[in-house]
Amino acid sequence: MPMINVNNVDIYYEDSAPDDKQKPVMVFAHGLLWNTRMYDKQVEYFKSGCRCIAFDFRGQGHSEITKSGYDMETLTEDTLALLDALNIEKCHFLGLSMGGFVAQRIALKRPELLLSLTLLETSADPEDPKNVPQYRKLMKAIRWLGMKRVSQKVMPIMFGSSFLNDKSRKADRREWLAMLQSNRKGGVVKATTGVIERSATYDRLGEISTPTLIIVGDE
Repeated sequence: MPMINVNNVDIYYEDSAPDDKQKPVMVFAHGLLWNTRMYDKQVEYFKSGCRCIAFDFRGQGHSEITKSGYDMETLTEDTLALLDALNIEKCHFLGLSMGGFVAQRIALKRPELLLSLTLLETSADPEDPKNVPQYRKLMKAIRWLGMKRVSQKVMPIMFGSSFLNDKSRKADRREWLAMLQSNRKGGVVKATTGVIERSATYDRLGEISTPTLIIVGDE
């Protein structure tokens, strides 16, 4: 597994063309409870024309579970340290949900690094207080039962009813469920805490000058 120590944490990453300095670079940042695998199809599609880099945030996927450092600011520093270590000077950055929280902070902190920004199902607001009890209940269940036992309860939080009820997508649902179940509970609980305690970027959105595409689903 390709691992690199940056910002005092071992980060897992995948690089489709590490020796190619000519292709434009695309960086994929996953959401809470997911990992690099969530972008497999996108990487497969784009890798012929781009150098695609996907990575696991600390505590998730194959990356190291640390005692602390799950706030969005530290995750942003992790990501920037990874890109610096890989000598990435310019990139197209895509972030889903939590990955989008980090993407916004990169756009504010290091705008010169970005060619474009794609924000998928994310927010510039702090976590809605109405959602916090649900998250804390989820964390408690994961602590006691483990991710595998609660994964079926998480699927409706992550996906719309059309996908969940589509008989032709059964194989896809199995893949996503397996990805959820692969999470290590210690990392998940810490990462979830970082998400629900995040600060807002809303008041600074006007400072982002990077060309940005925002994508959300109907459900």
